[in-house]
Amino acid sequence: MNRQPPLAPQAPDFSLVLGGPLYQLYLRSGLIRPSADLVERRILLFIVVAWLPLAVLTLAGGSAFGGVQVPFAFDLGVHARLLLALPLLIAAELIVHQRVQATVRQFVDRGIVAAADRARFDAIIASVMRLRNSAPIEIALAMAAITFGYWVWRERMAMQIGSWYVEIDAAGGGNLTAAGWWYAFVSLNLFRFVLLRWYFRLLVWYVFLWRVSRLPLRLNPLHPDRAGGLGFIGNSVFAFIPLLVAQTAVLAGVIGNRILHEGAALPAFYMEIASAVALLMALVLAPLPFFVFQLARAKREGTREYGLLAMRYADAFRDKWLGGQHPAGEPLIGSADIQSLADLAGAHDVLREMRVLPFSMQTIVRLAIVVALPYLPLVLAMIPLEELVGRFISKLL
Repeated sequence: MNRQPPLAPQAPDFSLVLGGPLYQLYLRSGLIRPSADLVERRILLFIVVAWLPLAVLTLAGGSAFGGVQVPFAFDLGVHARLLLALPLLIAAELIVHQRVQATVRQFVDRGIVAAADRARFDAIIASVMRLRNSAPIEIALAMAAITFGYWVWRERMAMQIGSWYVEIDAAGGGNLTAAGWWYAFVSLNLFRFVLLRWYFRLLVWYVFLWRVSRLPLRLNPLHPDRAGGLGFIGNSVFAFIPLLVAQTAVLAGVIGNRILHEGAALPAFYMEIASAVALLMALVLAPLPFFVFQLARAKREGTREYGLLAMRYADAFRDKWLGGQHPAGEPLIGSADIQSLADLAGAHDVLREMRVLPFSMQTIVRLAIVVALPYLPLVLAMIPLEELVGRFISKLL
């Protein structure tokens, strides 16, 4: 009887999503399963609680489509936040759960974490999962959303003109309407808590990557991903795209309100737009340089080791074919030695091009384009599509 070779032990389950008090509440209410699915149920629930009462209250109060300077139907900020950004933050749970879990398993499947270090690796996962499950931290996040978050919105984000959620009195002060009270103390608090909870999950990811980067990883400088075999970590940033796009969508909605209702011009916000894109990209790229020292060391050692191998082969090739030591009758044309020499040079190119960061410029460009997409409607609102196409064609021709 043929015996199958033992399978390599898998890494313990890792998830940035399946844990914490809110997750337990989801489980008890049937809004999630351990596979992190049922996303549509959670999205519908948040829309019903956060957005639908605003529509009902403004319809009842006559400010849904008119009657105020900024009716509810024409408030780009509220719809971007509650109908686009909030569903994206909820949908991100399934995407992040699946892709980040697969990323963590790559450390074991690729043999980057040696068998001798598996116990330490598993201990790191167990530790960060305990951090993820912290009830005091989620309670603190909820308190921050209610207190500090409200202050920031009141001082920095709320429009300073009469709208469906605030009435401006004769003294210039603002008084919240019935819909405004729900918006300020229910809808926005839900949105801020979900967002802050994601920032905490990102912190958990930072902690995990930092601790793993302290392990003696088995990196291969000849790996074709040009990152010592760690290229999969660079690709993990795309798992967080819904989280990033949700935030740029909110800012695009706020800027759209300024342009539509307060007469602002898009160029006045160029610095804010560029800064937001850069900061959000840095948010997911920031933990990847944790591996720079190990990658740099692997490249140095690989250059030295491969240089010795290449020198031995090149010397043998020269002695054989230029020094007259090849066997009599062995033709040079078609010799495998020539192909091996070419392969040796190709492997050297891989080593020379190895990066000390586990992501490429292509990753940065792709990430920037996707994160900036919510700003495209603002550009099209200022410059007609036909004119944009015409300018593009004129540049090409």
